[in-house]
Amino acid sequence: MTMFYAAEARRRANSYGPLPVDGSEQGARLRRYRCTIELDAPYTGETTQGTAILIADTVSLARVPIGSVFAFGIINSSVSLGSSTISIGIAGTPAKYRALAVHTAVDTPTLFGLNAPTVAAPLPADEEIILTVAAANMPTSDNRICIDLYFAAP
Repeated sequence: MTMFYAAEARRRANSYGPLPVDGSEQGARLRRYRCTIELDAPYTGETTQGTAILIADTVSLARVPIGSVFAFGIINSSVSLGSSTISIGIAGTPAKYRALAVHTAVDTPTLFGLNAPTVAAPLPADEEIILTVAAANMPTSDNRICIDLYFAAP
């Protein structure tokens, strides 16, 4: 039988002997960045602000270090976001990690991520991950969204 290799394992099949495998692809440590957003009183950096998160607002989620590779994310909300659409990414590429879409599932952890080469590459510099709001204001009252971002690091 023929032995085939996944793209990340090809270095082990080198005819001159095995080469090191990229540590961010195989044998990496998965790091979680927990991001909780209080919808009734979002934090502005100085104080808790008792206003809603509005269309075109952004929410800083995490600062991820150079060399990390995005694996996936999980979003869980205590309330339907209704017609409010959100994306997760960086300034200039707001949908780098999650395309602009609604999130209506309540208390249901939902996976997200894009299958694109730019997402699978190690970060060339530290990244400030942001959530961007579009289409409608976010709901208020005593509700929250929890977003977990998972990145592999050697």
